[in-house]
Amino acid sequence: MWSLTPAETEALLLSLKVACWSVAASLPVAVALAWLLSRLQFPGKSLLDALVHLPLVLPPVVVGYALLVLFGRRGLLGAFLEEAFGIVLAFRWTGAALACAVMGLPLLVRAVRQSLDAVDRGLESAAATLGAPPAWVFASVTLPLILPGVVTGMLLSFARSLGEFGATITFVSNIPGETQTLPLALYSFTQVPGGDAQALRLCVISVLLSFGALLASEFLLRRANVRAAGRDA
Repeated sequence: MWSLTPAETEALLLSLKVACWSVAASLPVAVALAWLLSRLQFPGKSLLDALVHLPLVLPPVVVGYALLVLFGRRGLLGAFLEEAFGIVLAFRWTGAALACAVMGLPLLVRAVRQSLDAVDRGLESAAATLGAPPAWVFASVTLPLILPGVVTGMLLSFARSLGEFGATITFVSNIPGETQTLPLALYSFTQVPGGDAQALRLCVISVLLSFGALLASEFLLRRANVRAAGRDA
């Protein structure tokens, strides 16, 4: 009953692949956005903050349709990417990774920003007074201090990517072996007679993977809080 079929294994591996690439692609963007929102004051900051967190409140189908309009083969950016670089995102696993990255970005930005807000700015100032350039201050002082928050955000974004359905199916459809991730495969099995056992297996796997990621993020967050309390003491 619990042995996976080739189709289920393929969906599982594709989900892990898409989730890993979505986190890797969104991490630099998330760190940059978090730093902007945490450290700088500029016109339109509230608007940028709202745009970053918009995927949290929008229906995922709306996000998927927006990605299709922008990155489809005839989209504003999709046509340019295909003509200039031969990159096609719509109806490809790379498009699924993009959809997951967009949906998970707010969680990643939020976790990193909270860590940046908690950093003792005096440590950064001390490093700067010793002649360290801003990039080196960030790499040697700020980044180690916010690392637990970064990892926590990555795990939350990873878990969100594993469960992404609406934006993915709207942007890249449900193509077995190409874009059919765990949620899409589970949906497909619920639509066919005799697919209950397969759907149950994928449901259990999805719950275990997401639960494990959430537990790991909570552990890292508590560990970071204990370290911060120790430094304050």
